[in-house]
Amino acid sequence: MPNSVNLISPRGYCAGVDRAIETVDRLLEDRGAPIYVRGEIVHNQYVVKTLADKGAVFVETPEEVPEGSVIVLSAHGSAPDIYGRCAARNLEVIDATCPLVSKVHAEVRRYAGKGATVLLVGHMDHDEVIGTRGEAFDQVIVVEDVAQAETVEVPDPENVALTTQTTLSLDDTAEIIAVLRRRFPALQSPASSDICYATQNRQDAVKASVSTAEVAPELVLVVGSQNSSNSQRLVEVARAGGAASYLIDGVDDLDPAWLRGQPRVALTAGASAPEVLVREVLDFLETKGYTRRGSEVPTDEGVVFALPPQIR
Repeated sequence: MPNSVNLISPRGYCAGVDRAIETVDRLLEDRGAPIYVRGEIVHNQYVVKTLADKGAVFVETPEEVPEGSVIVLSAHGSAPDIYGRCAARNLEVIDATCPLVSKVHAEVRRYAGKGATVLLVGHMDHDEVIGTRGEAFDQVIVVEDVAQAETVEVPDPENVALTTQTTLSLDDTAEIIAVLRRRFPALQSPASSDICYATQNRQDAVKASVSTAEVAPELVLVVGSQNSSNSQRLVEVARAGGAASYLIDGVDDLDPAWLRGQPRVALTAGASAPEVLVREVLDFLETKGYTRRGSEVPTDEGVVFALPPQIR
């Protein structure tokens, strides 16, 4: 069998990332540079550099933005105090928060409003978790792993609720939640999962690829930046399925040594990675004798989020 590279689908941009990037692009077109953006609009270095080259200015705090200017808040969500600090500087806020992240913020406000302790399953230092925790800082406890789930204590075990970061591993999250439900039988939770549809779909696609009998890839390349949580989870899913896997920002990160003795390679991308980077990796693999197969269409998930009202 000749060497082959399987294009896994769905891959790449989700609806929330599309919305956030288009928001900045449209503002640059309509209002001109500079357009200030708090934090990385999405966790992808190529996207951030491309927007910066067009005139976007990325800042960490509202205080870095000239008074009266436009500021875009990133897709990962922001704590309430950020909005207050923007108002204090008379900044026009364009909120590019992913609607699925906004859903988690609303859940935290609802549970906290009832006096509950909120157990937020996620990574403490991730931008999304930082923003979500800010909704009720004194009532939110971040649970990062099973060990913490086994030891976390709450003031009232009868009034405790659950939310999760949207970009986690489904399997890891299920294990943590199972422990929390065992320890806190009264645990309240949302009617539907907080895990993003795109995160779930991309993980399921990788699982299906590495479990395909006879043609399962021995190497899975994931295009995405190191600070992209959902991209990191794709690597973990591939490795859990028995394949070698690496996270690369683009073709320059691909070590040709990884390809030695690997006739079957699979290629996918995290939800904030553009298809152009996937194509560059694919072109490189073809120069190494790999024949492409799989879906040329990166995503067709039927989900579109409306742009912020200021730019519709």
